[in-house]
Amino acid sequence: MSILIKPIITEKATADSEVLNRYGFVVDKKANKVEIKKAVEAAYGVSVTKVRTINVRPDRKVRYTKTGMITGKTSAYKKAIVQVAEGDVIDLYSNL
Repeated sequence: MSILIKPIITEKATADSEVLNRYGFVVDKKANKVEIKKAVEAAYGVSVTKVRTINVRPDRKVRYTKTGMITGKTSAYKKAIVQVAEGDVIDLYSNL
């Protein structure tokens, strides 16, 4: 089971990484904070000081069409905000 699914690369996440040493990752729904900390330390070789997790709910959408009402939703996921020690850096753009 892979705990880290993908990094979050948005304007807000990039600003947090530059100023506050915080990085965002989409993680497995069943992973806890200890598992996330170990996975980030093993994958990137940094020391993690703090882990925050967020369960992101699915967005529900309704469209009205000629054939009737169509409902749908996006998938739910878990997000982790990881703060690394002062002086450590995770280079997310190296393997693009």
